[in-house]
Amino acid sequence: MRYHLLGVFLRLASIVHLVLGAAVFHWPDPLLDTLDDQLYRPGFSPASTFALNCGPRDNSTIAAQWLRLAYHDMATHDSTTGTGGMDASIVFEFDRPQNIGVGMLESLVDFLVAPNEYVGMADVIAMGAINAVVGCGGPVIPFRGGRIDATEAGPATVPEPQQDLASHIASFKAQGFTETEMISLVACGHSLGGVRQADFPLIMTEDVPAGIQTFASTLGFDNTVVTEYLKGTTENVLVVGSNITTRSDFRIFSSDGNVTMQSLASPDNFNQVCADLIGRMIDTVPSTVTLTDPIEPIDFKVWNTLLFPQGGSLAFLATLRIIDTGVNRTVTMFWKERTGTFCPPAGCSVPSFQVTTDSASFLATLKGVTAFKLHSFNAAIDLTTSISQFWFEVNDNDGSAPFIVDNNGVNYTIDQDVVLFDPRRSSFTIGGLFMVVGVKDPSTSINVTALTTIDGTTTVPVTSSVIANFELDSSNPPADGYMFYTSPISGKSLSNTIHATVNGTAYSLWVPFLDAPGV
Repeated sequence: MRYHLLGVFLRLASIVHLVLGAAVFHWPDPLLDTLDDQLYRPGFSPASTFALNCGPRDNSTIAAQWLRLAYHDMATHDSTTGTGGMDASIVFEFDRPQNIGVGMLESLVDFLVAPNEYVGMADVIAMGAINAVVGCGGPVIPFRGGRIDATEAGPATVPEPQQDLASHIASFKAQGFTETEMISLVACGHSLGGVRQADFPLIMTEDVPAGIQTFASTLGFDNTVVTEYLKGTTENVLVVGSNITTRSDFRIFSSDGNVTMQSLASPDNFNQVCADLIGRMIDTVPSTVTLTDPIEPIDFKVWNTLLFPQGGSLAFLATLRIIDTGVNRTVTMFWKERTGTFCPPAGCSVPSFQVTTDSASFLATLKGVTAFKLHSFNAAIDLTTSISQFWFEVNDNDGSAPFIVDNNGVNYTIDQDVVLFDPRRSSFTIGGLFMVVGVKDPSTSINVTALTTIDGTTTVPVTSSVIANFELDSSNPPADGYMFYTSPISGKSLSNTIHATVNGTAYSLWVPFLDAPGV
């Protein structure tokens, strides 16, 4: 069962953990905000946890299933036309013989709750691939985001074992890989998993106890598939199977006289080559798509911010997430008013009311991040002057001068206080989900809707969108200059964007579903 609480992305930004060439988080950026959480905080995505320790499933591993899914999704790419690639078209391609196997659909079901309005299934499949590799002891692969989900099936271009070598070379060339890279990529991919007899009886012609013949004798991501092939001890059915026609790995591996396979006999070289090629595989996208720079753990990230009317003021909740370095920091939040001069020249301020520790994902630990410190704030904002921007002062308490976290000099900006999601008046219970929106100083011309992203099903794992219409809520009388509008929303909601027109002015507000205890 999923338990969700809501947080609002209110024109936020943060300082990025300084890594050369890393994506810089500029406000507002729901894409990077979501991907950072899903990559580096284990509570936000199954891709960060399910594949750990090469967890078993169906007499294979979850990691093997995820890596196969990623390649089969990418294999629709045509480098000449710039079409296809990592675009989640695989969700429309399960009826093809190349995509047979329970692991394909099971993998997509693993990812059902990860997409939202800004992050598509294609990005989640790509994250699954890198987590599959590291979860089985393989190398760290950089992740870039921004893939766009396809709305229909791509061409049936996944290579099949019964095809000849020329066909395989042509397929990989179309995908953008040379013959040498083809050999390496197949070896990398086949370091995990194997062939299931129930799915491929023409390949796996002999009975095996588990119903599956693995490509290598070891479970994890390593070059055993290479060394056993070179030693002649392999049981890889695509090399030594009784059906000569489907010995595709043998034809591919030996196509250059084993030169490439000999080079992969070095574990270090194997990891280096595989990291590069699997990275290129998941970054193979249609030419119309531009991916972000690699996304590294973001330091000093504003998170889970809410602004809503409560008890004669505006309640403003915010959390500053900081990569934990063992420093006992004190953090103060400052803000400026929207109108008037309620705050002193230095700004109004409030200290954090609690500091908690949040765990880092396994991928984050491989990048040197062991945990995050969450500094949480609860400020009462004057209703008349409101709030326009905020920033933080961080004191390391080690004798050094405090420093400012202010979105690289431009502060964190809150654009408006007219249309606000109200978490305290909203209801998220077993009796139903009802979202409440406060509208400030409304006229008779008001329209409030929300675009809601709904997760897929276990048979059709594709997100969809619906429009929620808000009505004036008589159970929540006007208060603090706001009138309140309510709409039921689906329990399968992944995110919502509120759209409102008030006195002829249009407003929008992204309301993601976040696991945020205490909101």
